[in-house]
Amino acid sequence: MDPLPPFSAVILAGGRAARLGGQAKPQLLVGGRPILAAVLDAAADAERRIVVGPPQPVPPDVVLVREQPPGGGPVAGVRAGLADVETDVVVVLAGDLPFLTPGLVEGLRERLTGDGVLVVDDTGRDQYLLGAWRTAALRSATARVQGPTSLRRVLGSIAVRRWRPDAPAGAAPPWLDCDTPADLARARAIADGHLAPRAPRPAPPVLPRFQAPHDPR
Repeated sequence: MDPLPPFSAVILAGGRAARLGGQAKPQLLVGGRPILAAVLDAAADAERRIVVGPPQPVPPDVVLVREQPPGGGPVAGVRAGLADVETDVVVVLAGDLPFLTPGLVEGLRERLTGDGVLVVDDTGRDQYLLGAWRTAALRSATARVQGPTSLRRVLGSIAVRRWRPDAPAGAAPPWLDCDTPADLARARAIADGHLAPRAPRPAPPVLPRFQAPHDPR
């Protein structure tokens, strides 16, 4: 098999979570370390790792940038991160995924055949902050919009493949994020061995390979 092309990683780590008491989610501890550290480790093979968000601790080889306007949302964050991307492939990741693995990131890169590929979780939901993209296609899509909007709306115009990965038996799903106190408590209990991950649900139907989702809005 041919080697995968070099890639960059854009990690969205901005804002404070109102449902978590205004704390910065990426810096919360799960398994004794900040969640952001797990995401950075999962993207360790990237040519460049770019964290988008407010000032926060990052390793010296990581680029830290701020979206404009600050707190402007995922589209603004992706656009800011892309300014420092020099590779033809970029993975875009949420900064609150404590169980993200290098294998999942590699799996996305292996499946990148069109403009982009993203993970579909076990509820059938598209995870737009867990995907790999052609940098040119992502730049073009995000440059066309002005003002706040959703990534789903922005990326609905490009060729997106969907991938439903299997979580290894006994492992937490890599798409498990920490949006609420209950999410955070569950992640910490799993990491500490006090709670078994839920059994994966049967895979839901997935849209055809390059079909964009219908957005009724």
